[in-house]
Amino acid sequence: MRILVTGGAGFIGSALVRRLIRHSDHEVLVFDKLTYAGVLSSLDPVSSSDRYRFIQADICDADAVARAFRDFAPEVVAHLAAESHVDRSIDGPGAFVQTNVVGTFVMLSQALAYWRGLDEAARSAFRFHHISTDEVFGSLGEDGFFTETTPYDPRSPYSASKAGSDHLVRAWGHTYGLPVLVTNCSNNYGPFHFPEKLIPLIIIRALNGEPLPVYGDGSNVRDWLFVDDHARALQAVFETGKPGETYNVGGNAERKNIEVVTAICSILDRLRPKAEGRYADQITYVTDRPGHDHRYAIDAAKIRADLGWTPSVTFEQGIEQTVAWYLENQSWWRDILDARYSTQRLGVAHG
Repeated sequence: MRILVTGGAGFIGSALVRRLIRHSDHEVLVFDKLTYAGVLSSLDPVSSSDRYRFIQADICDADAVARAFRDFAPEVVAHLAAESHVDRSIDGPGAFVQTNVVGTFVMLSQALAYWRGLDEAARSAFRFHHISTDEVFGSLGEDGFFTETTPYDPRSPYSASKAGSDHLVRAWGHTYGLPVLVTNCSNNYGPFHFPEKLIPLIIIRALNGEPLPVYGDGSNVRDWLFVDDHARALQAVFETGKPGETYNVGGNAERKNIEVVTAICSILDRLRPKAEGRYADQITYVTDRPGHDHRYAIDAAKIRADLGWTPSVTFEQGIEQTVAWYLENQSWWRDILDARYSTQRLGVAHG
């Protein structure tokens, strides 16, 4: 198949592209604006393939999107392009509304026009797969899980913008008949993760001898999903999922934030011991994020039953691989720190 991947130079998008080039015969067109979080070197491992192409363009640019549809003639759109960091959405929500809501509207509008011009067989085979987050569901207490029927209750500008885009995608499916798929995933982690997110941030700051900031008391809980497992799930959904359906994707790996941080410190103590002391000595508790959701947890029973997908990597295996990757690929993240991000605190403003 020909697969158009928006946001394909981002963390999850690049993992999907690497998987498709390495483990399928699909052709891939990456459509990415290359914002601060778009790292083209994340695609270097597959960039020499004759089944890979790249366009630098903005999903809000209707003409550029229309040209990509016309020239590439995709059979699948995997729509990952989004502003994705909660802390940045607190500081500057406008960019999140523009990219996540307006950009998704543009993608849907151009996809619909393209789809309507296809013959009957091609229309039947076409899929618009929108990749979203479990944060649209709000916050859980100590018990329970998010399912595909959990009511939406977004709490941050980021999650509200993603909730809006989810609703648009389903509306285009119901109103116009566009064959859409939606997936909502838990927190991803793994290689090539931009350093602003918790796990790479802690690894990098630990190696640099800097304080390791933990929000509040560190008791907030997330369900962690290894990014390569997520890429497998996305492929399964757009290849075999039923149009109009939603699938939750989770890693079955709930951990408190402080548990994640201490696990990273323990692995670093073993793989790259300090001259004196332990990495956990650098942990510092800081003022909590405004409106910080307490707990997310995914029930992934539907995708397991319908599509046969389950996580293949435990959190212990995945975090070990991730720490080792950052140790072995310091040039990748040091280039990012030098050019665009210095691990400073974000998300302390109020809109």
